[in-house]
Amino acid sequence: MPQKYHIHTKTAPPRFHPIGKYATVEFRENCAGSCRKCVKKKCVYNIFKENLLHMSAMEEPEYLYTCMSCFRCVQECTKGIFSRTINPDYRTLGDAYWRAENLHRLWYQAHTGKIPVSGAGYRGPFVGTGFDAMWTDMSEIVRPTRDGIHGREYINTCFELSRRETRLEFNADMSLASETPPLLELPLPLLFRLSPELLINDHVLLPMARAAKALGTLMFVHPQDLSPALAPYAGHLIPCLTQENIAQYGETIRNSRVVELADAPGIEVAMNTVRTIHPDVVLLVGMALDRNAPARAAELVHSGVDSLHFYADDHGNELNAVQPRFLKEMIREVHLKLVAQGARQKINLVFSGGIAMAEHMAKAILCGADAVTADHALLIALECRLCGRCSNGLSCPVKLDEPLDAVWGSDRIVNLIAAWQSQLIELMGAMGIREARRLRGEVGRSMWFENLEKDHFGPIFGERKVPGLG
Repeated sequence: MPQKYHIHTKTAPPRFHPIGKYATVEFRENCAGSCRKCVKKKCVYNIFKENLLHMSAMEEPEYLYTCMSCFRCVQECTKGIFSRTINPDYRTLGDAYWRAENLHRLWYQAHTGKIPVSGAGYRGPFVGTGFDAMWTDMSEIVRPTRDGIHGREYINTCFELSRRETRLEFNADMSLASETPPLLELPLPLLFRLSPELLINDHVLLPMARAAKALGTLMFVHPQDLSPALAPYAGHLIPCLTQENIAQYGETIRNSRVVELADAPGIEVAMNTVRTIHPDVVLLVGMALDRNAPARAAELVHSGVDSLHFYADDHGNELNAVQPRFLKEMIREVHLKLVAQGARQKINLVFSGGIAMAEHMAKAILCGADAVTADHALLIALECRLCGRCSNGLSCPVKLDEPLDAVWGSDRIVNLIAAWQSQLIELMGAMGIREARRLRGEVGRSMWFENLEKDHFGPIFGERKVPGLG
């Protein structure tokens, strides 16, 4: 059995006071001031101790950033002087998809490397849009001692980025006659990518490259963003090239294990050119995730490409569509198109856009992806608030447009991915699946709200007359 893949974490406190969800309202004039067991001292998360340190240093309070909403202080105060209110700044974070609660959880995971837990439990709606309309089968959760993070059994999260040989031929002496391509296996079905809609500079690229190397994964990067500071991490970078600039970046191709080419007519010629420069390179083709994506994937599967990389928008929606479908439907369509051709095992599918939580990674694989990319989440780990100021040419409130400690930034990203990996392992353990590749396309181990609604309420009320969820 191979050695277990384990991510070592190290607490990486934020540089700036995070915007917490709750603020405390205290009517201190009613405080007795003599309670030996004051609820502030009994807080298991040391919320009030940390706030006191902030205030004693003449700094603004952190608005209960690490509060887990157990409400013990509110319930147990003998004078009833506590109450909770939503921090008004919290409501301004993110947007309709990258919600404030997502940012808050990503900050916590980047800070601690731990899975976020809410003491108040989940009190949201039963169903939502996108991935929130999909549930996973947890029928094996009764065996926590055997599976999961602390279990005895090995749960493998690896996947291949190189193409697969589905048929082997042997010589008369039983030696292998087939030419086998180089194998590139990554320990986690997650790659890094920076969205062009957000801030991209050396200050954020360097910690991300460091984290990619520490985690054993790869990061997509445009050649114009390459700098001498990233040279030590060339083996963990995927330069995204076009047919027009291949000759210009020949040295970059020779120093890379993986290269991505933007899809265009005549892409096969460009692929041959790249393999002439570097015969053992793993080749990806990047394309828009639109209505033509399934058919184009079926064409490219026989071109000798190793993997296909599909780009959705930042909210995980289909591109170039009046009523865009969500990522899970698009992944399913591409996957099934290749299954119908009998070619799914020959190629790997990577999807970008809208991966905001650890569960999104698992659900995308269930739909048929081999791997996904983290984009906005990486910047959020570096304290980004998705305020959009950088897009408007304004200064960043957390100074990501200025030099930052690359070690600190790398630790934050490693912590985030460690928390995501722990959640993936827990989910696979609860599903009784010990191999991430076995999870791919296994929709029978999931439930989709659209299907449940159609099966149970369709015979009574008929089908929906408006576009479905997602």
